[in-house]
Amino acid sequence: MTDKKNEDFSIRMGDVSGSRSPYGEREKDPFMPPRPARTPSHHTSIPLPISKIENSPPISVLAYCLSSISMTVVNKYVVSGSAWNLNFFYLAVQSVVCIVTILACKQMGMIKNLAPFDVAKGKRWFPISLLLVGMIYTSIKALQFLSVPVYTIFKNLTIIVIAYGEVLWFGGSVTPLALLSFGLMVLSSVVAAWADTAHASSTPEAAAALATLNAGYAWMGLNVFCTASYILGMRKVIKNMNFKDWDTMFYNNLLTIPVLIICSLLVEDWSSENLAKNFPPESRNALFLGMIYSGTAAIFISYCSAWCIRVTSSTTYSMVGALNKLPIAISGLVFFSAPVTVGSVSAILIGFVSGIVYAWAKVRQSEVAKNVLPTSQPTMSASSQSNRDANS
Repeated sequence: MTDKKNEDFSIRMGDVSGSRSPYGEREKDPFMPPRPARTPSHHTSIPLPISKIENSPPISVLAYCLSSISMTVVNKYVVSGSAWNLNFFYLAVQSVVCIVTILACKQMGMIKNLAPFDVAKGKRWFPISLLLVGMIYTSIKALQFLSVPVYTIFKNLTIIVIAYGEVLWFGGSVTPLALLSFGLMVLSSVVAAWADTAHASSTPEAAAALATLNAGYAWMGLNVFCTASYILGMRKVIKNMNFKDWDTMFYNNLLTIPVLIICSLLVEDWSSENLAKNFPPESRNALFLGMIYSGTAAIFISYCSAWCIRVTSSTTYSMVGALNKLPIAISGLVFFSAPVTVGSVSAILIGFVSGIVYAWAKVRQSEVAKNVLPTSQPTMSASSQSNRDANS
């Protein structure tokens, strides 16, 4: 799913090589003496290639970027068919594939910290899963009607809603530099909408094109508020649940499966004629392959996020997330022939700059917090608080 570890709003995986403090510094036990260094033997004198890859910052950054870009591109490919109308079914397949992959990895010993399903915790987490269903469904609908660059640009508006939600409900704050990035995000969205509307008006079927855009903007607006509600609601619940990262992904996917299946059976058309329209013979295998990949891509993004943070830093990870907006937008121009105009290119560049400014604002805010004496409990963002709660 687009947010089953979406790069902007995911709860990142815990550090696999040791515990970390809330500020990303590795915690050391002051009462434990340092262990003597082992004398390297002839068996380990030459590093294995897999070890070099696991500890390579450039490869981790590249893997994170490729996983997030491929997720967006595959989602757009699946839902871009002219007759596609099985979104609930698509999301159910994603959840099923994700759960099967997680359980298979646990059986093989690749996942060691996944707790068994607890019915009481499932009941408490279920409202969060309902918010997740709203978020992913509106996201898919928006991506169905909008181009990838416009979708990526408008997705930045969610950051603004979450930031002011934190101010209202959690006592957060917005720095002047963050406020500047918010202004750039709004400007990029206005320019993108103007460019898309101008291009649609110049086409032979202007009325139909404008209607499609208006539907996309409406779904995008709903997605912004659904995403903010999910993130802010998850922040309130996750601390009491004592969830780790695999637990969050496991409960989210498992609890959404029955909801998505029921919605698909009640709302969507399962006639043979409609199935033939959604899965035409010439692209049927590719669609099934894309649906399966999208389920595993959620796990890829989670792992690559943790990998990138482990071998680089949280600052580098934030910057990579901001810089990654540009290749995602460009992928829409390359793979789906999105209109290339002065307005669309300008909107992409403004959105790219806004992401960099926002990432830099968060870095500056973290540096200021480190230099302040801990006389009071510092205010933390939703993502930072969730990370701290998950690792505590």
